[in-house]
Amino acid sequence: MNSNIEKILRKIENNGFEAYVVGGFVRDNLLGIYTTDVDICTNALPKDIIKIFKVKKETENYGSISLNDGTYNYDITTYRKESSYENRRPQSIEYTNNLILDIQRRDFTINSLCMSSSGQIFDYLNGKEDIKNKTIRVIGDIDTKLTEDPLRIMRAIRFAAVLDFKLDSKIVLFIKNNKNLIESLSFTRKREELDKIFSSRNALNGLNLLKKLNLLDTLKINYDTIVVVPDILGVWAQIDFDEHYPFTKNSLDSISKIRILIQQKTISDYDLYNYGLYICSVAADILDYPKEDLNIRFKELPIYSKKDLKITSKDLIESLNIEPSNKFKDIFNDLVLNVLNKSLVNERDVLIKYIQDKWK
Repeated sequence: MNSNIEKILRKIENNGFEAYVVGGFVRDNLLGIYTTDVDICTNALPKDIIKIFKVKKETENYGSISLNDGTYNYDITTYRKESSYENRRPQSIEYTNNLILDIQRRDFTINSLCMSSSGQIFDYLNGKEDIKNKTIRVIGDIDTKLTEDPLRIMRAIRFAAVLDFKLDSKIVLFIKNNKNLIESLSFTRKREELDKIFSSRNALNGLNLLKKLNLLDTLKINYDTIVVVPDILGVWAQIDFDEHYPFTKNSLDSISKIRILIQQKTISDYDLYNYGLYICSVAADILDYPKEDLNIRFKELPIYSKKDLKITSKDLIESLNIEPSNKFKDIFNDLVLNVLNKSLVNERDVLIKYIQDKWK
């Protein structure tokens, strides 16, 4: 047990309450995966936790208190029973003193393990066995659990992909017969789960699983082949996706530029100048283009913007005896291309002579 986490648990216990680390942290600890997100369940009420840790009431969210000790992010939640769901949320929450009742409301057996302040693990629902067998299994009635919150379907797929586990056959059958539940999820929620899959080291497993489950059309995404790269936009750039997936304007612009470079299958100095090192580096990962060469070429670019040209609009007016017009854009673009391909040296006299010879 980590000393920071033990200190939090002991503090709750010393005030007369039970407290256990539960869920993902315990699972990941057994799998040797480092994480900084710690879920704690306790029979202490939110008002008790607020008093114990002297935090503001604003830290409470749906009965959970959030803390941070500089290393770990804690969500401390009171044991609870939940009623029927509406719009993916329980219609009411009833606090309880029973740890097992709290465990039974959770999604999957691999997330049901509890750890005490002494490091002892309590396994009431055979979560260890499913971790050993690399199986994602729903707690309780599968129809109820996955219907009341369809996001759990995407979470099951994500856990299977990220952890390199397999889905229990009952989950596979349920997905096959209830794809409409996934369609009911917002594109924001779907993208959040897909992002977690795409950013994992097992992203390809996740994509193959989605294809195997025939969910590409349901999710309104499609792809032929994928090269998994560290940058999440690099993965999305290789996927045809519905316009309703929420991306910022800048992200869509980046995806569009990466796609152009993928299609042309090469990265020129003009591309480095025009798109910048970040976009070109992502495309280079996809194209298996040597990154070291790319970095050297970028550093050796003679200019990085039109402002770096040793000539101004005033020089154009005086040298060509013309008024400002759309022609200026063509002239500057011509100069940029020739300076980048080293046909011209970026010196004022050289550039002026060139435009006088070609454009006057």
